[in-house]
Amino acid sequence: MAISFELNAESRTDMGKGASRRLRHAGKVPAIIYGGTKDPEALTLSHNELLRNLEHEAFYSHILTIKLGSTTTSAILRDLQRHPSKPVIMHVDLQRVSADEKLRTHVPVHFVGEDTCPGVKAGGLVMHELTEVEIECFPKDLPEYIEVDMSALDIGDTVHLSDLKVPEGATLLELERGEDHDQSVASIHAKRVEAAEEEAGEEAGGSEAAGEAEGEES
Repeated sequence: MAISFELNAESRTDMGKGASRRLRHAGKVPAIIYGGTKDPEALTLSHNELLRNLEHEAFYSHILTIKLGSTTTSAILRDLQRHPSKPVIMHVDLQRVSADEKLRTHVPVHFVGEDTCPGVKAGGLVMHELTEVEIECFPKDLPEYIEVDMSALDIGDTVHLSDLKVPEGATLLELERGEDHDQSVASIHAKRVEAAEEEAGEEAGGSEAAGEAEGEES
């Protein structure tokens, strides 16, 4: 069953920092929705309802249904402002989406096959260079995440954007900007401790050889 998210919203006319502070004390979150053919509209959301939805990773890269009275609007979460030290949502930005217009947004990447790949079995360390990628697609083609298969990687191997399997109908925007934008997504490196030991061994070997040479000269 496909997951869906619905947020109940109310129109907001009282603006300013003082009004936003009063809303938060009442368990509400100030928000704005923009985009499409309509003007931006100030909204109020339920803080508890929003927090429950934010527990799902898919909420961040999913088409949301914003219910305002008897009307519903499709939107994506564009920005989220959190309190720096409290579990409080300060403000939410939503962007309207239309079924016949492509949208640009970020989706998370999920790494699979790390534990069993040859590089990790050989003692290598996995490095994640990217945790999300920017894509362009129609709303119906928006993926919840993009999978990164690490199962065949050995030490020294790297997965680039061009190696990712993107769902049909979606494109990676970074690759559209040229070949020099084919960024590294993940890689496997040898442990630094092992590398340091090898260097130390080489230095020790060099010192012994130098000592032997001095002994022969004397």
